[in-house]
Amino acid sequence: MILRMGRDVMIDKESLDTIRKLVESNVGQKVKLKANRGRKRSYVKEGIICDTYRNLFTVRVDTGAKTVQTLSYTYSDVLTSNVELVLCSSNQKICTS
Repeated sequence: MILRMGRDVMIDKESLDTIRKLVESNVGQKVKLKANRGRKRSYVKEGIICDTYRNLFTVRVDTGAKTVQTLSYTYSDVLTSNVELVLCSSNQKICTS
């Protein structure tokens, strides 16, 4: 169980597996991601879901000037809303609810 902003969030295997399958089914898709870095710091970027692994997934972001950045996030980041993923093609949010 994780305590986040005054509320308990139950992390179970089923929820993580659901998120993993949703992310896996959208590999190669362009997404808009919003990541909270704590203390009112967050960023919004657009990128492509590259790879999925057992505990994390990667997103490739074009940062301009012919540079590419690969960011990695865990499925629990999505579950606890530390990272929000929205598909650019359908404007649909990737989450369990």
